[in-house]
Amino acid sequence: MKKIVAFDFDGTLTTRDTLLVFIRYVFGTKAFVLGFLRYVPLLVLMKLYFYPNYKAKQRVFSYFFKGMPLTLFNRYGEEFAAASSCLLRPQGVEAIRQAQAEGAEVLIVSASIDNWVQPFFPAVRVLGTQVEVEDGVLTGRFLTKNCYGQEKVNRILALYPNRSEYHLTAFGDSRGDKELLAFADEGHYKPFRT
Repeated sequence: MKKIVAFDFDGTLTTRDTLLVFIRYVFGTKAFVLGFLRYVPLLVLMKLYFYPNYKAKQRVFSYFFKGMPLTLFNRYGEEFAAASSCLLRPQGVEAIRQAQAEGAEVLIVSASIDNWVQPFFPAVRVLGTQVEVEDGVLTGRFLTKNCYGQEKVNRILALYPNRSEYHLTAFGDSRGDKELLAFADEGHYKPFRT
């Protein structure tokens, strides 16, 4: 039977949510703080479950990245990954290496944007939130649904629809991973915390 091992990214393989760290990396502390303050009320509503996670995330993303050329965005993603290996949990990196050595299909299933997740793990398939691009420029919208909650399961099923043909092990750390962990044959919650 095929073995698939799926990892959440933010908080599971990393020590924190990378969206905010990436924004700060690209725009600097002052612009990050000013932009963040603009959306504090919205983010509070999101944390209280009065405003959808994906809408809040897209609005913040659009504020910072709408109009940026895709080539520049991708370059920032590569530079960010190269400069931010300190964000990775060593136990998570080792778990990926071990799963690959055992011949498992390894996936990172993340609500974060593919463009900055993939450079951290070039040899791993990333199923993340994808950005919409028109004429080589980011529109500020997402091309796909935010890869959060049930959407993580949907992405895996789109790739591997016959559930009886594989054994799925999943690693996650938050509410956004609940459905993925329940869907897996083996679900590990907050596995790499020490």
